[in-house]
Amino acid sequence: MSSADRALGYTTTLEALPGSKARVPVPFDPNEVWGTKREHHVGGAIAGVRVRGSIRKDDGGWSFSVSLCNRPIGPGDVVNVVISPEGPQRSDLEPDLRAALEASPGAGAFFDSLAQFYRKSYLRWIDATKRRPDVRAERIAEVVRLLNAGVKERPRP
Repeated sequence: MSSADRALGYTTTLEALPGSKARVPVPFDPNEVWGTKREHHVGGAIAGVRVRGSIRKDDGGWSFSVSLCNRPIGPGDVVNVVISPEGPQRSDLEPDLRAALEASPGAGAFFDSLAQFYRKSYLRWIDATKRRPDVRAERIAEVVRLLNAGVKERPRP
C-alpha cells in the first residue's frame, strides 16, 4: 500500500503556539487508522503547502505542529489538511522481517517510532542480501537486536 493510499484529508482551524508555530489538530486517532505507535511521522500538505511533522497526543487530543515562517497561513485560519504516514510501514515489509518484528514487540515498536530515514537505512542494509538468504537472516537478527537495544542506526564497520 502506498502512502497515497493511506492519505487522509480533513478541514481544521490552526491554533496558535508560542513563537511562529501553529498546532494542527488531527480529528482522528492515528493509532486506529495506521496502527499503534508511540509517534506517527507524517507528511502531506496544509492549504496546498507541503509539511512534515510528528503526530502526538496532547491535552487537546491528537495534533502536530508546523512552523508558519514563510507560509501563507496563520493561527485562526481554516485550512484543508492532507496527511499520510511517512516512509515504509510495517505492512510494507517483506514477510521474514515483518515476522521477526512481530516476534519481538519491543523491536517492532521501536522500528515503528523511527523516522523514515532510519527505517530506510535498516531496510537497505537487509535488502542488500537478496541473493544470500543466510546473510539476510543474520542481518534481520542483528537489526532486531539493535532495535531492542534502542539503536536508531546500525553502527558502521
